[in-house]
Amino acid sequence: MKVTIYHNPRCSKSRMTLELLRSRSIEPSIVEYLKTPLSESELLTLLDMLNMSPRNLLRKGEAAYKEAGLDQDGVSDQAIIQAMVQYPVLMERPIVVANGKAAIGRPPESILNIL
Repeated sequence: MKVTIYHNPRCSKSRMTLELLRSRSIEPSIVEYLKTPLSESELLTLLDMLNMSPRNLLRKGEAAYKEAGLDQDGVSDQAIIQAMVQYPVLMERPIVVANGKAAIGRPPESILNIL
């Protein structure tokens, strides 16, 4: 089984999710999305796999959230996607992809239903 984790090593939930995978003898492909940001098409694919709107994938506590004007009413999905491409820190983490599905590791155990 091929498993990918979109990972931020500075995030405790991301580290915990990676450890959970490894504890189940799964060595995922690790994408450090802050170093290798997702393209618009990759982000759209992830959103589709998550069955989630772009706004629901946003980390609203990040400084870039307000800097990009995403706290304003009426911001389009397209504008949110562009902001996440430009500022990958805005993307919720970690995201695990397996078996054609994706899940956010918050809490880390939430990824187990796609494995």
